[in-house]
Amino acid sequence: MKIETTPLKDCFIIHDTIIKDSRGYFFESFNKRKFKELTKIEIDFVQDNQSQSSKGVLRGLHYQKGIYAQAKLVRVLKGKVLDIAVDLRKNSPTFGQHFAVELSEDNNLQFFIPRGFAHGFIVLSDETIFFYKCDNYYNKEYDTGIKYNDPTLQINWLLKEEEIIVSEKDANLPLFKDAVYF
Repeated sequence: MKIETTPLKDCFIIHDTIIKDSRGYFFESFNKRKFKELTKIEIDFVQDNQSQSSKGVLRGLHYQKGIYAQAKLVRVLKGKVLDIAVDLRKNSPTFGQHFAVELSEDNNLQFFIPRGFAHGFIVLSDETIFFYKCDNYYNKEYDTGIKYNDPTLQINWLLKEEEIIVSEKDANLPLFKDAVYF
């Protein structure tokens, strides 16, 4: 496991050691002890989630507020996405900034997003299976987000607006200026 820092404080890209042979490959996708040693972050994941989406589907930008805030460790099992994290921590030096990383079944990268961030992704392949671990349980009453095309954030989602597919809920999320910050 190798940890790569990002411009956003406490967000990391994780490069796993992949062992390949004629049968395929193997890698350890998470090791709590190694993660803490390399990031200095103590984490206890309690919920795993998985979604399947087709090209152009944009999920986000989501986060849980208050006592249900979640850190996430995300990866792609099949396909390719552009994954985005937005820092919502008022006292952070990177408050209001975002970071994008391409995650795919080919690069096997993982992206760690701490509590206090909005998160979203857009599917760049025909089909994607997206997997993530959370350190807190989902609670619908604390679920919120930021509109994906907020002009303040200026996120380049890599696809044309007419190619993007969002849920009604995501299309009606508040703007960054109206978000609940940490």
